[in-house]
Formats: sequence, C-alpha cells, structure tokens
Amino acid sequence: MRGGATLKKKNVEKEIDFLLFRRACFSGWFIQLPMRIHETDHPLLYEINSRLWLREIGKKKKCVTLADIPESELDDIARLNFDLVWMMGAWQTGGMGLSLACQPALQQGYRQALPDLVADDIIGSPYAVQDYLVCDSLGGPEALSRFRSRLAQRGIGLILDFVPNHTARDHPWLSSRPELYVSGDEESMRREPLNFFFADTIHGKRIIAHGRDPYFPGWLDTAQLNYRHPKTRAAMIETLASIAGQCDGVRCDMSMLVLRDIFSRTWGERANPSDGSAPAVGEFWAEAIDAVRRSRPDFIFIAEAYWGLEAELQALGFDYTYDKTLYDRLLCHGAGPVREHMNARLDLQVRSVRFLENHDEPRIAQLLPPARHRAAALLCYASPGMRFFHEGQLDGRKVKIPVQLGRRPVERLDRTVREFYEKLLSELGGTVLRRGRWKQIEPRPAWEGNPSWQQFVIYRWEGDRRGARIAVANFGPNQAQCYAALDLNGLRGRRVALRDLLSGVAYECDGDSLRNPGLYLDMAPYQAHLFTLAPLPLR
Repeated sequence: MRGGATLKKKNVEKEIDFLLFRRACFSGWFIQLPMRIHETDHPLLYEINSRLWLREIGKKKKCVTLADIPESELDDIARLNFDLVWMMGAWQTGGMGLSLACQPALQQGYRQALPDLVADDIIGSPYAVQDYLVCDSLGGPEALSRFRSRLAQRGIGLILDFVPNHTARDHPWLSSRPELYVSGDEESMRREPLNFFFADTIHGKRIIAHGRDPYFPGWLDTAQLNYRHPKTRAAMIETLASIAGQCDGVRCDMSMLVLRDIFSRTWGERANPSDGSAPAVGEFWAEAIDAVRRSRPDFIFIAEAYWGLEAELQALGFDYTYDKTLYDRLLCHGAGPVREHMNARLDLQVRSVRFLENHDEPRIAQLLPPARHRAAALLCYASPGMRFFHEGQLDGRKVKIPVQLGRRPVERLDRTVREFYEKLLSELGGTVLRRGRWKQIEPRPAWEGNPSWQQFVIYRWEGDRRGARIAVANFGPNQAQCYAALDLNGLRGRRVALRDLLSGVAYECDGDSLRNPGLYLDMAPYQAHLFTLAPLPLR
C-alpha cells in the first residue's frame, strides 16, 4: 500500500511537471523581465482596482483596455518608485456572481459609499472567479500581456490574484468535476442554509458548500474547493501554473484557509472525498509553491494572512505575508505595543507586508487625523519588509469602495497628504531604506521621573556609503521628550547635520553627544521626522 501511494504521488508530480513545462514554453517564461524587485530587499507594492481604474480612464478615452492605458499613468507609477503593481480583480467573473451582487440587501451598503448608485455600477465580486482569464472588459489575455510588457519596460513587475479557497458558483468545474468541491447532504442544507446550495452537475443535483472561513457564514457567490481531495490540489496547481505564465507573482487571497489544520477545523469529516479517493496529506502550499518554483524560481508569493499564522506560511514558501498585527497596533494602540511588535525576529520582519489600508480595510485618511496618519505611515513604511500602498491612499481618499462596484464618488483630493507620501516614497525608493541595515532604537528617559519617553518609536537605517536615516515618532497624545542613542559610524569628533526629509527643517549637532547621551527629542503629539545624518566638513 505504501509503495502504491508513493507511485501515485510520483505520477501526479510528473503530470504537474509536464503541465508547468508546457505553460512555460507557451507563455514565454524564460524571458527575464527587468524588474526592480530583483535589486531590493524591501520592495514597494501598489494595489490598483483594475476594473474601477479602467472605467475612470475610459471616461476620458473611449473603450480603454489594459493594452492602451496612457503612458502618463504608467510613468506616474514608476516615478513613485513602485516595484510591483497588483491589479486587483482582473479575472473573469460570471453572471451568477453579478446577479447575487445585485441583491437588494447588499445595495444599502453600496449606497453608503455611492449615494447616487445606479444598476450599471454593480459589477460583482472579483473574488468569485469563474475563470483565470483576464476579463473581456479589461481587454483579455493579449491586453494583459501588453500591459505587463509596458510595466516591465519601467522595471515594474505585475502581481495578480489567486483565490485558492473557492471558485464562483458558475465555474465550469462545478458541473463537470463536482468531486473537487466540499459537498453536503439534506441535513446540512436544513441546519446551515447559508453555507450550502444546490448545484447542477453531470451527476445531477448536488448539495455543495459555499466558500467560507470558520468564523462567518458562507459567501453566497462562491463554491468551496475541497483541499482534502488530491484531484483538487492537482487542478489548483495547474491553475497556478497558468497564472504564473501571465504575471510575476500572486497575492493569495485568505491563504490560511487551505492550511491543513484550518481546513479541517472548518469542514471536518464533510471534506472526505465524495468519490472514495484517499485524502491528500501534507500542506498544499508547500507542494504548490515548490511546483511553480521549479520553472519560475523568481515568482513571488504574497499571502493574505491573519490569525498569527504568518510564520507558518513563510515556512511553507511564501515570500511575504500580511502584517495585520502592526496595522492593528498603529490604529488602535500606542507606542509600546508597536515597539514590542518591531522586536520580532528580523528574518520574519523582512518578509512582512506593511500596510495602512487595502481594499478590505477602511481608508486611513478617514480613520486617523492628519498628524497621527503621518506618524503611523512613517512607522509602517520605514519598517523592513514589503511596503504596500493602496490606490487612492496617496491622495487622502476617505470613501472605501465595495469590491462589487465599478464606480466611486468624486472626492476632493488632499494635496497635503499627496505631498507627504511623495516625499516618503522618494526616500523609500532610495538606497538606504531599500538595502540598508535596520535596527529599532530603544528611547531613554530625558530626565528622571519623566515617563513620556514611552511614547516614542525610533528606527535606524544605516547604508554602506550613503549615510543613515533615523525615523522617529512621538506616537502618543501628549508632548514628550527622550534621548535616542545613535551608535553610527563616522560621527566621533565631528559636527553632524540633521535634516528632516519630510519637512526640510535642518539642525546641527555634536557627533559625540549623538552617541551619548543621544539625540535629544522634544516633540508634539504624533509628530514624526525622517532624519538624514551627514558629518560636516572638518574646519
């Protein structure tokens, strides 16, 4: 039995290898694209709502596809130093998903974001994927290929979605290969009507589970894939191979849901293969990432990850995982919890995705007042790891748009927010904050009995020949003072110029005093600085 199981696994691996090779040859994988991501340890990622973006551009130019995005739009992205563009929602969705998105119960939420909602504004969820082909409204596969080439000319890589947990209810597999999905029975339907539905298959009517996580009811426009079935895993690895021929990396939606323990907790015995196949063992992600990397060693895997499972997903092969913990602490806590989080192992931090918003989260300009917004942004993006920005964040947009909508309200853009982010992105694109050595500095009391030092968060970046950067924020509601001891090369016996790269304000200090007792800071609530340090010429 053991030998037979091994043989079966080897045959599956051979089949996957063949599929990957075929995809590689067909898609031109062996052409190396000039991406900046290969030159940096801390890349910059930009999320764009692809369907909404093209609709807005199409108001100025009739019938715009990905192939004919204006050069100026791409030049602006390159000018801001982004290494990767994530085109969210590029895949084909079906009529059933659109119909379910139009339910009256959902429209109240849509109108909160878009008070003048009309029927044409509802386009369905991009996470109910019917097929991993670029949807016709974006121009199809040829337009995507052209778009990717134009990004590559600017040193920018393309990220696309991979939705591992589920498909749309009108995905072709549901009718032709229902064994790939979690099934139920009449009792399931009676007890959990929100988690199951009737599907028409080649075997007649079947009760199929909706995609879901263990804490919420099912997503009504989806069907739950069964990761305990070996055929499901093989089919999804083939799907990943297809995607890998069209882009430079994937953002894997709710990646933790297909982890063996999470999947078992959610579905239990219901996930035993309905056709009597032996259940799959091991972790899907280890198998899938390894399979893709045999042909695409530089392909990037980004995990949307929660519930403290980031390290586990990194161990399975993910390059980067969402850092929701830092996000929560920046929004809901003070400096102490932020410092504590940033004391984690550096090898985990450099593979963290740092963000202040994305399509699932509220707009940061709506959540935080301006000063705290700037301080949170500095502490978030001056951290090591992938720096993730959401389209509209740079302009201070405040309205979160449901992913089912293809239009957003007209908003007055905030020039102050834009100027701040452009300065920050300019520095994040520089050598020191890309490839320098990062260290968190513990603040020291300014004088005995003054506890306000606890409000500070301080980072140091040191480059080989390009100097240093000091990111500092009083991340608290009161005026605060502290010392920050800067043990930097080249400061002994020298006068040192400090300049805040965000405000332009300059200072002059004694290099020895910067080491001991340290840089003295007396800062207003939520004030933030990004200092550059440079020894002054000897007199």
